[in-house]
Amino acid sequence: MKIRSFLRRKLKRKRNSHFIFSKNDLDFLDSELSKSKILGIDTEFDWRTTYFPNLSLVQIATETKLFLIDCLKVSANSILKKYLEDENYLKIFHSVRSDATVLSKCLDCKTENVFDIQIAEKILSKGEIKSYGKIVNKHFGIKLKKTETNSNWLKRPLSDEQIKYALDDIDFLIEIYGYQVKSLSKVSLMNKATLDSEKEAKLGNLSLKKVRLKKIQNKFSKRNIEIFIWREDLAKEENVPPAYIFKDKHLKKLSKIDPKDNHAKRKIMTIVGDTNLTENFISTFL
Repeated sequence: MKIRSFLRRKLKRKRNSHFIFSKNDLDFLDSELSKSKILGIDTEFDWRTTYFPNLSLVQIATETKLFLIDCLKVSANSILKKYLEDENYLKIFHSVRSDATVLSKCLDCKTENVFDIQIAEKILSKGEIKSYGKIVNKHFGIKLKKTETNSNWLKRPLSDEQIKYALDDIDFLIEIYGYQVKSLSKVSLMNKATLDSEKEAKLGNLSLKKVRLKKIQNKFSKRNIEIFIWREDLAKEENVPPAYIFKDKHLKKLSKIDPKDNHAKRKIMTIVGDTNLTENFISTFL
C-alpha cells in the first residue's frame, strides 16, 4: 500500500489539469481525447428543483491529463456526444447509472462501452457497495475530502475546494480500473463486471418516464399508472419534479375518486392545490 500510494502521488504531479471554457479550449479537448482510448468520466450537476438535471461540469481524465469542462460557459455537447457514444473509447465511471442519466438528459446522447468501478468493487468484495472515497482509500491509502458533494455547483466562480473535489473524482478512475481488471481476471469475473456495467448504463440512458415507470408498474393499478404518466408529462412540460405536482402518496387517493361524487372537484383540489390542475385532471380522467 505504501509503495502504491507513493507511485500515485508521483503520477499526480505529472497529470496536468486543463479548464475548458472557450471554443479554442474545445478544439484542444477534442484533439487530446482522440489520442486516448480510455477515459475516466464524472459529472457535477444540480437536480433539486427541476424535472431535468442542470449540468454544471463534466470532468474527463486521460492517462496523462485531467479536463474540467464548464458546461455553463461553453457548449461541449457535440464533442462529448462524439466520445460518449463511440464504442471504440472505453469510459470508466463510479456509479455509471447516475452519470449516464444526467449525460443522456442534458446532452441527448447514450453512453456506450463503459466500466463501473463501483460495480467491479462490489463483485470483488462479494456484495459490499463502496463509495468512491472508500475505493480510492483502499487502492492508494488516500482519504479524499467529500465536503463539496452537496455544494452549489451552479454558482460561479467555482471555489478552489470545488475544483479540487471535481478533479479528484476522476483522478483515480483509470488506475483503479487497471487494478480491478487484474483482480477480476484472476477469478474469471471480468465479463460479469463488464456486462453489469453496461446494464446500469442502459438504465441511465432510458427516459426518466421509463425509469420511473419500471419502479412502480408492478405496484400500482392501471388507473394509478395512467395518473402517474399524466403527472410525469406535466412535470416534464413545466420542468419541475413530479412531486411538485403532487406526491406519490396521493396517486391512489386520486384514482379512487368517483366521477359521480358531488364533492369530487373539492377532493381533487384539496390534493393538487391548484385550480387549473384540478380542471385538467377532471377533463382527463372524470
